[in-house]
Amino acid sequence: MRFPSMAAGRPNSAAALLLCCAAFAAAAAEPLPALRAQASGTTVSGVSSGAYMAVQMHVAHSATVAGAGVIAGGPYYCAQGSVFTAFYNCMTPGWWTPLPRAAALKAETDALSLSRQIDSVRHLENSRAWLFSGSNDHTVYREVVEGLRDFYAGYKVQVTLVTDKPAGHAMVTEVRGNKCGSSEPPFIVDCDYDAAGVLLQSLLGKLNPRAEKETGRLVRFDQSPYGNEDVSMDATGFVYIPQRCEKERCRIHIVFHGCRQGASDVGDEFVRYAGYNAWADTNNLIVLYPQVIKRFSPFTWNPRGCWDWWGYTGLDYHTQSGAQIRAVKGMIDRLAGG
Repeated sequence: MRFPSMAAGRPNSAAALLLCCAAFAAAAAEPLPALRAQASGTTVSGVSSGAYMAVQMHVAHSATVAGAGVIAGGPYYCAQGSVFTAFYNCMTPGWWTPLPRAAALKAETDALSLSRQIDSVRHLENSRAWLFSGSNDHTVYREVVEGLRDFYAGYKVQVTLVTDKPAGHAMVTEVRGNKCGSSEPPFIVDCDYDAAGVLLQSLLGKLNPRAEKETGRLVRFDQSPYGNEDVSMDATGFVYIPQRCEKERCRIHIVFHGCRQGASDVGDEFVRYAGYNAWADTNNLIVLYPQVIKRFSPFTWNPRGCWDWWGYTGLDYHTQSGAQIRAVKGMIDRLAGG
């Protein structure tokens, strides 16, 4: 969401200190490695706003992205550039604020495909999607996730929908986090259910068992070549690199955190304990964790550190020219280089 320009005052000492710390963090982080990774067949997943971002990456770059895991997220372009529609129609729909119809959203998506603002929707056919709605999630209603299922059905995407777990609004794990029905920071819950492993196997096919102990390296990298705080991108992101992927060609999986779940809010809790890294070690999978931050400016208003799924970075946020989508695609291209 964008707001009219305001007169710029002199920055206070706290703001100057924050800017200094951000610049130092970016300078201290290493560049994202070029690992000759396999860009085609990339998969994505996310929680809440990250789930909506995963859907946007899947649809906008369907020639590259082969599938999406979606925890508490809804249809592509659901918000249609409106923060009001995002908050009401696309999270808690009701009589006066209904979820947009799948057919209407499909028509808009088809138009974007014809105008080449996104990849041809033909690439979506027979791609895969794994969708999850916790029965104790009162932040994003089950109806919203079912709306995404209906949207994907229009493109013959192979969809798996899970709705029988008593999870709150959070990343669901087998052994880590708050009580299962919780919806509190760091938004990781222990439901005796390995959502990361289940969704990866749904998107990628049968996998080797996860590693008992992680042996890869978690790298904090400089995100500044891809996006900056003007579009709510953090100075640094994370990538998990299994030992074999240092020398062998590996696939890429991208994980988008939810609101108030980025490193600036919860440290490395999400990137270490969401459950992906142990599966990556035994299945030659590079896991990319791009990061966004809270942003309070006249032009970018993102007070909860959410990925942009309603238009705070511009009206093209959901297309290939959207600032955050371009940033993440640049990271894919970098990992595939070298």
